[in-house]
Amino acid sequence: MTDLSLTDLAAGTVVKPGDPEWDAARSFHSGIGEPTVVVRASSVDDVRAAVRYASSERLDVMVRGGGHSAWGAVPGGVTLDLDALDSVSVDGTLVHVGGGATWGAVAAILAEHGLGVSSGDTASVGVGGLTLGGGIGWMVRAWGLAADQLVGAQLVTARGEVIEVNDESHADLLWALRGGGGNFGVVTRFDFRAHALSSVVFATLGVAGDARPVLRALRDTMKDAPRELTVTYMDVPEMDPSAPGGAAITACWIGDDEDAARAALAPLLALDGVTETDLGVRSYPDILMDMPAADPDQPMPGFVGGNTLLADLTDEAVDRLASFREANQASVLFLRSLGGAYGDVPQDDTAFPARSATWFAMAGAFDIPGLVHDDNRPLIQAEWDAIEALGEALYGNFTVSTDPAMVSRMYAPETIARLAAVKRQWDPQNLFCRNHNVVPA
Repeated sequence: MTDLSLTDLAAGTVVKPGDPEWDAARSFHSGIGEPTVVVRASSVDDVRAAVRYASSERLDVMVRGGGHSAWGAVPGGVTLDLDALDSVSVDGTLVHVGGGATWGAVAAILAEHGLGVSSGDTASVGVGGLTLGGGIGWMVRAWGLAADQLVGAQLVTARGEVIEVNDESHADLLWALRGGGGNFGVVTRFDFRAHALSSVVFATLGVAGDARPVLRALRDTMKDAPRELTVTYMDVPEMDPSAPGGAAITACWIGDDEDAARAALAPLLALDGVTETDLGVRSYPDILMDMPAADPDQPMPGFVGGNTLLADLTDEAVDRLASFREANQASVLFLRSLGGAYGDVPQDDTAFPARSATWFAMAGAFDIPGLVHDDNRPLIQAEWDAIEALGEALYGNFTVSTDPAMVSRMYAPETIARLAAVKRQWDPQNLFCRNHNVVPA
């Protein structure tokens, strides 16, 4: 197959260096890429043609949905832009979502039907990347991961064939798609089982003073909290006047019962230094954040730290996390409660790791000249490494690293072996390697 196969596609579908639309085509939410060619797919047939072309030319494929992935910055290869494949259709509680859709648009359409799918925190994030990587969202304790709500998919294989994936057809592949990333093909349609959702109660609690007693109380409160409640703790530095710093607890309660939500949060509100700043009924789409696209003139600084899935938020973990934030002026600390439906799923039922985890934790220092120096950068990383050692696995969706070694920190050896066997069956040449890559067995 030659390049003529791509030029047969509709005008504007294939964009190359030098074309008028090149700069726009190679830009993605998190930066600007340097691919060999960009294919803006408007149909499944476009996807098939792009995959077959890439295979014939021995070019890697980078699938782009929402464009938040760091893999878009890796040079070369075929960038396959699925932005136009963004349809959403609802059949009862079964929801069919195009591979290029973003969660904000999906949530808005589902809200019209009184439905919801747990989908992360950010409106512009792509359905594909979040789901294939697992998807820890606001309803994770009630409904599990986004991947746990995935019941089927339409996928274009490395051979350019279109297959339907579900529990009855290619069950091994569906297992891999539930947390194994984009290693196995291009998902052009996701099928989710949605849940009844009229509204949510969303609360913000301001936090002042020592984080340690607050985090211990948060841990103890969530041990017996109703599954309707999921919480986060975030402490961020003041970066500019539009982004005030400080610590806060945010909470999402499924439904419109403000009294029940406030009762569940009562142990936290009784703490010194914790105040209720906002609590009220919202539509689910309204609580998803808007994240501005990257500004090429003001690139984001590096990040020294990481994330981990913790079986328990022990006193040692609390102290280390709080100390990390205190020791590094320009650093961020983020925690999200797990458990509930997340932990109901047997470990072997999906590729996603650490089903015994009850907390997700992330911390890191922004690598800003004058605040982080060459001599203390390794010390900061060592501080984080000691925290990560307390956890069970790294969550791939929350790292911007493209280091191949990340995979061994994401999955247990037996899971990697099983993923590698599925990879060998569906992508033996490793065409789909622009991800947290599992090498074919």
